[in-house]
Amino acid sequence: MNPFSLSFGKEPMNLISREKQKNEILEAFTSENPEFQVCMLTGVRGSGKTVMMTEISSEIKKDKNWIVTELNPERDMLKTWAAELSNRKDLFQIFKDAKINLSFLGFGIELDSEPPITDIVVALDRMLDQLTRKGKKIMVALDEAVSNQYVREFASQFQIYMRKNYNVFMLMTGLYENIYELQNEKTLTFLYRAPKFAMEPLNYKLVTKQYQKALGVSEEEASQMAEIVKGYPYAFQVLGYLCYKNKSSYENVMDEFEAYLGEYVYDKIWSEMSDNDREVIIALAKSESGRTGDVSKIADMSSGKFSVYRDRLLKKGLVKSEKYGHLELTLPGFREYAMERVVD
Repeated sequence: MNPFSLSFGKEPMNLISREKQKNEILEAFTSENPEFQVCMLTGVRGSGKTVMMTEISSEIKKDKNWIVTELNPERDMLKTWAAELSNRKDLFQIFKDAKINLSFLGFGIELDSEPPITDIVVALDRMLDQLTRKGKKIMVALDEAVSNQYVREFASQFQIYMRKNYNVFMLMTGLYENIYELQNEKTLTFLYRAPKFAMEPLNYKLVTKQYQKALGVSEEEASQMAEIVKGYPYAFQVLGYLCYKNKSSYENVMDEFEAYLGEYVYDKIWSEMSDNDREVIIALAKSESGRTGDVSKIADMSSGKFSVYRDRLLKKGLVKSEKYGHLELTLPGFREYAMERVVD
């Protein structure tokens, strides 16, 4: 079986965990006095946001006092949350003893002696109150958050439950632009205070060791492969997958590797960028120095206009600035991809 995976979001067999970021979130959520109850994982497509959320959820589930619910941002999240909680066998007795009648809402417990609750917000309020009293902690895992009606409504109500000191926590993933749009909703300013964890590149040494172990290649070849993928999780998986599948060295699969990245990730990233974002990326691809002054000149932008799009691309994780006054593309092969889209 191929130890590498091409499936987005699925936890691969060869997983390189970002222990520092993961542990920081786990420690914050599980401490007696949580530092925060909501946090966000951001990064480009294929950067490992969903995988990290899955890792954190799996760790938290090991504690019997924790309840983890995964919600879909494209469905009525409040109703789904209530339904998932009410259908858990381990919580049945808590709701029954509290005489919470959810029959009117189409799920849960029907109690002849108690009138049914007719409002989903009231139902959740009573359920969360009881769970908190019983020492339970509830975490919502929300993957690929967007600023739609369901998410806005849920986040607004979640804020109220936090103010009531219920043991509720939320971990969400999302692209920078989607998180930014969500934070800018008038009623959701509390999200600005929620910490955001940008997905860091995978550790170079760990990538090298994983390639050595999984593919049986030399340290030198594994190191060269690590240089190619530049810490980008999806590229790490794709290159390993193709080498294992073809029983070949990385040099022989580079065309297929670049095609995979282009078709499954870069085409989507490119389509979601503004025209000015693309101009800056192309200018950076053309630039030999990477100096911001040179890049802005190639892009034919004023320094003020250029700084706006530079900052956007930095926050999106498409470029980085490890040296003052310089920019560098973060994704492997993205320079060549951008150059292929230059219109003469």
